[in-house]
Amino acid sequence: MSDTQNNSQAGFKALSLSPQLLSVLDRLQYTEPTPIQHLAIPHALEGRDVTGIAQTGTGKTLAFGLPILERLRNNPGVALILAPTRELALQIDETFQKVGRQLGFRTAVLIGGAPMGRQISQLRQGPHAIIATPGRLKDHLSQRTVNLGEVTIVVLDEADRMLDMGFAPVIKEILRHVPKERQTLLFSATMPKEIEEIANSAMNNPIRVEAARAGAAADLVSQELYVVRHEDKGQLLTKLLSDNPGTVLVFSRTRHGARKVARHVHQMGHTSAELHADRTLAQRRAALDGFKRGDHRVLVATDIAARGIDVKMISLVINYDLPDNPEDYVHRIGRTGRAGQTGHAITMATPDQSKDVRDIERLIKQEIPVSPNSELQLERPQQQMRNGFSPNHGTARHSSRPQHSRPMGSGPQRGPRRPAKVHR
Repeated sequence: MSDTQNNSQAGFKALSLSPQLLSVLDRLQYTEPTPIQHLAIPHALEGRDVTGIAQTGTGKTLAFGLPILERLRNNPGVALILAPTRELALQIDETFQKVGRQLGFRTAVLIGGAPMGRQISQLRQGPHAIIATPGRLKDHLSQRTVNLGEVTIVVLDEADRMLDMGFAPVIKEILRHVPKERQTLLFSATMPKEIEEIANSAMNNPIRVEAARAGAAADLVSQELYVVRHEDKGQLLTKLLSDNPGTVLVFSRTRHGARKVARHVHQMGHTSAELHADRTLAQRRAALDGFKRGDHRVLVATDIAARGIDVKMISLVINYDLPDNPEDYVHRIGRTGRAGQTGHAITMATPDQSKDVRDIERLIKQEIPVSPNSELQLERPQQQMRNGFSPNHGTARHSSRPQHSRPMGSGPQRGPRRPAKVHR
């Protein structure tokens, strides 16, 4: 057995996982558990309710996935996993398929844009886990095509994002269909007041584990801010793509903006794809799969992709627009610097967006260095100066880019169907 395999056995064996599951992890060459996995898995295996706080890209899926595989593989019950976006739901299913398929673990994925008939077929096969977006699961409940009476474990993944998307009422409705005697696991990168309220009402004396303080930016991601006029953003993007080799993820605030940026990138001669809500599910999957394979160097996306992309080698994230919510900044830049690799994030802000930048900095508890190549300054009202802005914050100064990083330069719905039994 290789040294890597020995380390894997030692690391995960300490978490009291079964020999069968350890063997699968060994074959997949998973090494030491990540901090959130190390903290959350023991409590989840004991059946405790857990609230887990961790940055994106830190292994949260296995933090709840391994206990689910362990507890339900040979025991009655079903896991219900709620995710905010189709992309994240598919990503979770991909992880379960990779680890659980060898153990006979079955899943049903209920997401919008996919045929209802296929989803009903998956439900009738008796899945161990139902992975769903709230809206599509609500559709199944309304049409009585799913029965959640056998659910014993509920997972709310990226709970803060689900609240941002307005899913709080739907989640509460879904939870009324689930037995009260259950285990609930909640994972999030930030912990706003609304999440704490859901935790208090839906969970039983939860254990809180925190691999990183809420809202922390990824440690391995260096950050850089360019202050630029809106009309000059396209020119700056051209230069950044020229100066920075490797795969690039560009975030736009709106669907219209994403289409416009994608056209610009394509005209520059870069292989590219776009990912936003105006694209069909098939188009979105094709764009993401092509980006993962390396067919596209650049992926232009809205925040629909901020938490649904698991691509290991994204070298640069560019925030072409600032996000609507400061929390989304954390998730955006967390798409790079994954799997122990360093990454870099560049943000464009117009001179009048000092408050938006300050809101992000307040959340991540650090100042985003302004690039020495930035020709403009942020507008800093005097009152903001008194509230903590450094007078020279908007002036050019050295970036926090690590020494080893890249150089920076120049039809109508059908009637109710017969419920599918969710059991094995």
